[in-house]
Amino acid sequence: MAEEYVKEKKIVDKTKEEMNRILIQSIIHTNHNIEVAQKNFEFAEGEMIDYYLYEIKANQSKLNYLIKKSKKNGIELDRIKKLQIINMEENQVV
Repeated sequence: MAEEYVKEKKIVDKTKEEMNRILIQSIIHTNHNIEVAQKNFEFAEGEMIDYYLYEIKANQSKLNYLIKKSKKNGIELDRIKKLQIINMEENQVV
């Protein structure tokens, strides 16, 4: 029996505006992850202390990378823009 191959679909490039929005969303989510890990660290016991320290450090490294990338792209994130993006995410249908 012969196999049928499906042609690959072309990947549609995102616009610069979409890429910048995704980058800003990543910054917001990473910052939130740091805050959650710091709160969990406050109540951690035993081996979980090391886990949350690792999680905080990893997310801080990721955040530093994303901020450098956003500065390179000329993106400035102020509170108003951050709130607008958060509101857009909440209003999107999943």
